[in-house]
Amino acid sequence: MLPTNDFDGERQPLWARYSMELRSSEPSEDAEAGDGTGVRLNTSRGAIRAIFHGPQGANETAVLWLSGSRGGVNGPANGLYPDLAVELAAEGIASLRLDYRMPANLEESTLDALAGVWHLAESGFPRVAVVGHSFGGGVAISVSRYSTHVRGVAALASQTLGAQDVVLLSPRPLLLVHGEADDVLPVANAELIYGWAFEPKRVVTYPGAKHGLREAGDELRELLREWLPKAVAS
Repeated sequence: MLPTNDFDGERQPLWARYSMELRSSEPSEDAEAGDGTGVRLNTSRGAIRAIFHGPQGANETAVLWLSGSRGGVNGPANGLYPDLAVELAAEGIASLRLDYRMPANLEESTLDALAGVWHLAESGFPRVAVVGHSFGGGVAISVSRYSTHVRGVAALASQTLGAQDVVLLSPRPLLLVHGEADDVLPVANAELIYGWAFEPKRVVTYPGAKHGLREAGDELRELLREWLPKAVAS
């Protein structure tokens, strides 16, 4: 008999609990799409909301953007994700801004992120950098262990839950960013994750920046514009 565990009030085999099938994708109207296109990823565990930004010109690179424990598609620093998605598309790099089915659930959100990586790979973008903020930092690091399509991870103001998987990221690059005035998740988190990780790795901290990194928005945008193209090219 296969081992079982409780899930949604039922007894299910562990393989069923930790698996997901990406069955299809379809356009979906989304009020937050902006210059992107709403997408619904249909999976064996439910539909995932996302917004896709197609690149100008042929390319095989993309960024998957993950928000914090409340979900959403805009990220920190006053709309960092849609801003950079538009800028990177002009440079030939696609973006998928992904919302979680079950925000704050690390296991389910990691599966959602993995479905996002699969969708990008199947759409012609097999080289993916994953960016996650707060809870999403743990998701971004965790999902990297499950797919070689993930070519680098940027964790912004990250939690440590899920981040232990960073030991499996190398030789893919890691970027850690944290505000030194973060009163939600301490800057010590970045230092701890950095210590767990192997090279190549980089940590950047911003004095005076809090958890949402608004105080360092311009600097963070410039940093990611420089780092992400190199990560997906590695």
